[in-house]
Amino acid sequence: MAKALWYVGDGRAELREEAAVAPGSGEVRVRALYGAISRGTERLVAFGRVPASEYERMRAPLMAGAFPFPVKYGYATVGRVEAGATPGQLVFALHPHQDEFTIPATMAVPVPASVPPARAVLAANMETALNALWDGAPGPADRIAVVGGGIMGLLIARLCARMPGVEVTLVDIAPERAALARALGAGFATPDEAPRDCDLVFHASASAKGLATALGLAGEEATIVELSWYGAGEVAAPLGEAFHSRRLRLVASQVGKVAPSHRQRWTHGRRLAAALALLDDPALDVLLAPAIDFGELPARFAGLLASNADARCPLIMYPAAR
Repeated sequence: MAKALWYVGDGRAELREEAAVAPGSGEVRVRALYGAISRGTERLVAFGRVPASEYERMRAPLMAGAFPFPVKYGYATVGRVEAGATPGQLVFALHPHQDEFTIPATMAVPVPASVPPARAVLAANMETALNALWDGAPGPADRIAVVGGGIMGLLIARLCARMPGVEVTLVDIAPERAALARALGAGFATPDEAPRDCDLVFHASASAKGLATALGLAGEEATIVELSWYGAGEVAAPLGEAFHSRRLRLVASQVGKVAPSHRQRWTHGRRLAAALALLDDPALDVLLAPAIDFGELPARFAGLLASNADARCPLIMYPAAR
């Protein structure tokens, strides 16, 4: 029997058993080693804040159940193929939190040999960050602000910081995130200290105040890329004052579709493989929180999803990784 985490009510989760399925033609059975909770999205799922209008669009590729509850949700699992065409291969899958599962072989994406299994759980987040950079189109020597120091903001800051001559500043209200920013090659500032007149601003704080900060940091005719997803909440966007006279551009970025600049040439599979390759970066290990055992998830998930929780990625360790 396999075990999987299900969100079963407002702020409640449990482990459920289900029959392990033998792989058929074109399938593989994977035993999970590590997983990750996507704090922003899964907070909305766990507390029933996915709007009814988005039920279909918010379905993860391999989720089970239906919104609002009960639902088996998640999209960051790294494991080893136990049966099927490629036994022994380390793979990443957009699969909910589960210790063993069978999926189409095409959905088991090989992890590069240079990327450790624990770091590979960041692939889905890195894919979103890569898509955001395609939407924002940063250039060499740009002044860039990233508002929101969660995993998404930190990954975007890292990708930008690796570009030649770029000045990138992570902006957050929590000064303790400065060490993470600097470890990734970015500067850090609180909103009051952040550099103005930026060429490009990414917003990933999921708060109205953060959005206001992002708009205020953008220079004349600059672009603000909005990555936050607010679920069923309403957010006041301060589009008065000089928003129009400065001709600012507020652009939505979402990973469900490949960015328009690359859509004609890139598939989702190619983009995910590229995200995994970008994880060949030891500096990213600072983004991983100490692993928690899979069996402890029902008791600990609410704390992991709290707004004041550790900014690092909540890492799940399955029994097979011990």
